[in-house]
Amino acid sequence: MDQTTERQTRLKLAVQKAGRLTDPSLELLARCGLKLSRGRDQLLGVGENMPLDVLFVRDDDIPDLVQEDVCDLGLVGLNVIEEKRLELAARGAKARFTALRALDFGHCRLALAGPAERSYAGLESLRGLRIATTYPYLLQRFLEQRSVQAEIVRLSGAVEIAPRLGRADLICDLVSTGSTLQANHLREIETVLESHAVLIRTPVTLPAEQQDWVERLLLRIEGVEQVKESKYIMLHAPRSALPEIKLLLPGSETPTIIPLEGSPDRVAVHAVCRENVFWETLESLKRVGASAMLVLPVEKMLA
Repeated sequence: MDQTTERQTRLKLAVQKAGRLTDPSLELLARCGLKLSRGRDQLLGVGENMPLDVLFVRDDDIPDLVQEDVCDLGLVGLNVIEEKRLELAARGAKARFTALRALDFGHCRLALAGPAERSYAGLESLRGLRIATTYPYLLQRFLEQRSVQAEIVRLSGAVEIAPRLGRADLICDLVSTGSTLQANHLREIETVLESHAVLIRTPVTLPAEQQDWVERLLLRIEGVEQVKESKYIMLHAPRSALPEIKLLLPGSETPTIIPLEGSPDRVAVHAVCRENVFWETLESLKRVGASAMLVLPVEKMLA
């Protein structure tokens, strides 16, 4: 394959260059098997073992890069996607990117917050107030759906200090742990949107080879997501205790039962538990007769 053809068959994936989703996105890709070659401060990482290159960009730019087919795929927060959809709709346009899969990281919420000392008596108390945000379209939709008239103050950053500067009465911003709100003497009062990471794709039909790699990537992501809390547990037990043991194994499907040589009344039990296995779980298993218990992490799993 010549270099031109190789460039055409490689996928381009946009991720946030610095922020909340950067490290989890790269960790997900690594667990999917991608070995990425990237120098310090470089905005392009080249996949060494997969035809997948990673572009590091501002998260607000990812939907545009994907729908304009500059990038084939994008990893971005639902908050960014929905804000872009509403912005395009306000201009009479339609979002052309497609959401492929919701991902189990980047969980946060777009929330209204105000000074801790300020009283809040429900949505009616928002009327006539100034609310600072970098998500004006999501905030506007939230207010309109609840028939609340308030002034939206658009800011490009440092939203949390707007009340102290006298620029707004309340803010609408992303909240994860709430520590930033506390540091600025603010308290959360309403949730506007629950957000998480999403994988999106270009509206353009991909060549067969690229589409095959998209499907392989989705399959690998599914395998990684399935085992986040999963554990592989092995134990020995009396055959008579199997009904109780099956009930105690958290989130497991039908376990594998293996007869133990020389012990007709005892078996080995192997099971994938899709929920975490705590010390209390092992103690409960021991009480019903389990022994020689071993719990291992599950790195990958394909159904």
